[in-house]
Amino acid sequence: MAVTGAVKQRLEQVLPGIRAGAEAVDRDGAFPEDQVRALADSGLLGLISSPESGGMGAGPVEFVEAMLGVAGACGSTSMVYLMHLSATAVTSAAPPSAGAAELQADLASGAKLGTLAFSEKGSRSHFWAPVSKAVRRDGESVTIGADKSWVTSATKADVYVASALAPAGEGPTDSNLYVVDREAAGVNVLGSFDGVGLRGNDSAPVRLDVEVSDGARLGNESGGFGLMMQVVLPWFCLGNSAVTLGLSRSALEAAIEHASGSRLEHLDSSLADLPTIRAYLAKGWADLTAHEALLRETAAKVAAPDDTTVLAVLTAKAACNEAALRITDTAMRVAGGAGFSKQLSIERFARDARAGFVMAPTSDALFDFAGRALCGMDLF
Repeated sequence: MAVTGAVKQRLEQVLPGIRAGAEAVDRDGAFPEDQVRALADSGLLGLISSPESGGMGAGPVEFVEAMLGVAGACGSTSMVYLMHLSATAVTSAAPPSAGAAELQADLASGAKLGTLAFSEKGSRSHFWAPVSKAVRRDGESVTIGADKSWVTSATKADVYVASALAPAGEGPTDSNLYVVDREAAGVNVLGSFDGVGLRGNDSAPVRLDVEVSDGARLGNESGGFGLMMQVVLPWFCLGNSAVTLGLSRSALEAAIEHASGSRLEHLDSSLADLPTIRAYLAKGWADLTAHEALLRETAAKVAAPDDTTVLAVLTAKAACNEAALRITDTAMRVAGGAGFSKQLSIERFARDARAGFVMAPTSDALFDFAGRALCGMDLF
């Protein structure tokens, strides 16, 4: 069976259960344990892992479709999923020199859940510029002292991919990436997450005071910045865009169903009989489908890069995140009081979708970078 067909089939198997548990995940701020286990059991945690490591070997196009589907069912689950696949992408592109095969097999099977630990208070949304530094201990290991601001799956992930300035680094782009075991001595999760949306993604600050071997480093010395730009940025931007659009589609479809089925008995008509309601829905649909097309085109460019790929990646996340704000607002407006309450789940989709544009790199930062690229200026 072709990879695309296999992805679709497995999604059809797991999405009903993910959707059924989404309300409780949001209400309780609970990590989606059952949903993540379902993704693992279906093989979808190994979506982009190589067949040699037990994965499906899917590329950016299938990745986007999977993220759209999972996000449309549960935003929190989709964010946990995205961070796992982002960790998978970068550890596959530049495996650590120690235990690489075992790590890839564990990430593909779901025996280990992965995540990224990049953002720091000192550099905030500039995730590519850690202020923490790896300090050389001896010829084979370094110590990392870092305060990571937001780590998704902080208490649930088995493996962090953490950034730090290289021992001999002189500037913010002289960084390394390391594989860090969450249960290693010196890993401390600080506090818990209680956010407006994505309430079950277990995002929390993490303090790292850890010693890691050189074998845990991904790629060459001082190669972290390159990996973040060449691997993490495109995969994360594609996935984050898909998360916000998947949530937007679910919100808009719920609003369409509500408008079509809600009766104004004294007028013997439905909400959809009102021209203003139909216009709102049509504008939202145009916005949604245009940005889904943009996202799929960008995924194709990441799969087969050319000179326009970087600009496409920069603009896709910013544009899709901003569109999600408009589309979910339209859904809320159309549904009125029913949208404001929890009965249609529209308010949950709207809250979850608002996280996208503040996630690093933020929409404002990306529009600035895209403008630099358009004007032929250096990005950094």
